[in-house]
Amino acid sequence: MTAVASRRAAAPTGRRGLDALFAPRGVVVVGASSDPTKLGGAMAAALAAGGRPVGLVNARGAAGTRTTVAEAAADVVHAGGAPDLAVLCVPAAACAAAAADCAEAGVRALLVCSGGFGESGPEGAEHERHLLEVVRRTGLRLLGPNTSGFFVPGARLRASFVPDAAQVLPGRVAVVAASGGLNHALSFALQRSGEGVALGVGIGAGVDVTAADVLDHLAAAAESGHSSARAVALHLESVPDGPALLHAVRRTSRRLPVVALVVGENDVSGFAASHTGALATSWRTTRALLRQAGAVVVDREDDLLTAASALSRARLRPTTSATGVGLVTAQAGPGLLVADALHRAGVGLPELAPATRERLSQLLPPMTYQANPVDTGRPGPQHGEVVAAVAADPAVSAVGVYALAEPVVDLPRAISGADLAGAVAVVGLDGTSGEVDRARAAAHGAGLPVAVGPGALATALVALVEDARAQGALPASARSAVASSGPGQATSAPAVEPGAWDEARAKDLLGEVGIATPPRRLCRTREEAHAALAELAPRGDGGRVVVKVSDAAILHKSDVGGVHVGVRDAAGLDVALDALARLGDQPCLVEAMAAPGVDLVVGARRDPVFGPVVVLGAGGVATEVLADVAIASADPALLTRGQLLALPDQLRTRALLDGHRGAPAVDTEQLADVLAALAALLTGNPGLAEVEVNPLRATADGLLALDAVLITDADAAASGQIPEEAEVRA
Repeated sequence: MTAVASRRAAAPTGRRGLDALFAPRGVVVVGASSDPTKLGGAMAAALAAGGRPVGLVNARGAAGTRTTVAEAAADVVHAGGAPDLAVLCVPAAACAAAAADCAEAGVRALLVCSGGFGESGPEGAEHERHLLEVVRRTGLRLLGPNTSGFFVPGARLRASFVPDAAQVLPGRVAVVAASGGLNHALSFALQRSGEGVALGVGIGAGVDVTAADVLDHLAAAAESGHSSARAVALHLESVPDGPALLHAVRRTSRRLPVVALVVGENDVSGFAASHTGALATSWRTTRALLRQAGAVVVDREDDLLTAASALSRARLRPTTSATGVGLVTAQAGPGLLVADALHRAGVGLPELAPATRERLSQLLPPMTYQANPVDTGRPGPQHGEVVAAVAADPAVSAVGVYALAEPVVDLPRAISGADLAGAVAVVGLDGTSGEVDRARAAAHGAGLPVAVGPGALATALVALVEDARAQGALPASARSAVASSGPGQATSAPAVEPGAWDEARAKDLLGEVGIATPPRRLCRTREEAHAALAELAPRGDGGRVVVKVSDAAILHKSDVGGVHVGVRDAAGLDVALDALARLGDQPCLVEAMAAPGVDLVVGARRDPVFGPVVVLGAGGVATEVLADVAIASADPALLTRGQLLALPDQLRTRALLDGHRGAPAVDTEQLADVLAALAALLTGNPGLAEVEVNPLRATADGLLALDAVLITDADAAASGQIPEEAEVRA
């Protein structure tokens, strides 16, 4: 399912929270039935089992029902409740009128499971419009349409037509899923693993209540101490309001770990005119910005549940420094799998201190491996002491302990009884289903995270580390990166006028914000070009210049033969000018050729979902082929200097920035200055759609912008690069 931003209900003044939805004192079912195979029958039965007053409405006057919402609401009040929630089990065409009746009867929240709305065509869109008009006018909160509902097992509230939802027991993980079906699938998986669910929500079409709203509800409940949730498993298919989602993730993750799975890897963005737009697909942007907002991002649904389960029982302290993991394994093969997975994820297995190894030598046979990982061989009675020794190592913050189920040692008991010296331990185990169930229950009873299998153990450990890093990187307050940037950074952005900007003009603007560019001359005649050659060639690398077409309409000049490098003399210049003349009658740019170095692409763009973002990637002509990119929100409440400095570490080609094979090293402080300047330029100019530098070259003398593209909203709209309204998938 997808959601379109323009379809969301406009928030009325004093918009209500979600207590009426998730903690109602009474419920009204509109369209109730005595037939359990019908939606109204299944919902009525599920809700009646919760022990709260339920009023039933059926226009035909079926047995046990009322013919009006007002009468059913009165029944709820008479039974000592309040009609906070109404579940509409009527066709789409009847929902608007039913919603109006509910609001008049004192209902504050609606659940609409049925389809037949905007997703079904013009007639359904009209039904949706009428329903949303009621929601806007009355302040009702609406979950759905197109969802199989939600459940709060700890409160015995199951507003779901799926029968097995009644089997889901209370737990510590809240599931917030785009799809009602996936909400149930994830919740059932948590139930099978012995976890249970604190709250399970399927957003559906999300025309009013979105994932961001549910996260805000969870954050508020956690802050007040009224929530059983200890972690959130977040599944996203589409994002109707990017900034709202990011701020909700930030608020929630401060109190509850948020683990996110984003669907849509193969989607492409509507912004593809520039390299920045082509790289910043909505899927990639969503994942990067969720991490920036404090979430742990995973690739598969199994990882989502494993990570959320582990984080619901343990959390490392926020940190900006290295977080070391110790690994204690009773079997070498599985231990190597865990170690490899940790290394791939950038999680360190630090060398243990001499004192730690001395202690291990006293506990383990001499043939065992006693570094990190620590291979104990078959676990013995001293296993808890081994784990304690590793946990006490100064470089270790978390310990993963793996073993096959054996009668020699009760792994959960050994770990729970060990002095972990403030470190967090995760139990990794394997065995038959009965042994696994027993050990898992014992671990849960001791408050320990548990993972079944080497891969799951690695996932849990990575999640703990990434959560600590994400929380450590969050800003303490809403301070902009520009305000806290390095020396020489401009405190305010110059104004950007609407219209077309060629490279020369864009580079002039870069100079105003402190970004260095090569000496250049804009030439309109051959005579001016030859004069520029004479002036600039001695200042270029080896006495050479670059000759480029200067036309704001040509964004990728190399693709059309609009760039000629290494021009040394008048004859070479004439050859270049003759080639450019075939592209049309426009000026050319003669520029001193820069020295060799490492090429990057940097940019800032106005994402259609998330607003201003900054992008860093491997640059040059193969930018899109490499697709090696790091993205961050330029929102002043989210972006920090530390995050800008950390962006290069997200690149696969990070080693190239450190002076690979004699190439100049990239000054990361100066690079952060450049990114901060571009972010400030974008956020300071609402009419600026995008600014890009490709390549930004790291030379021995510092960073140099060799090309620049600047697109204003007016220019982008005229060329069709920015859709006025689009359905944007995550």
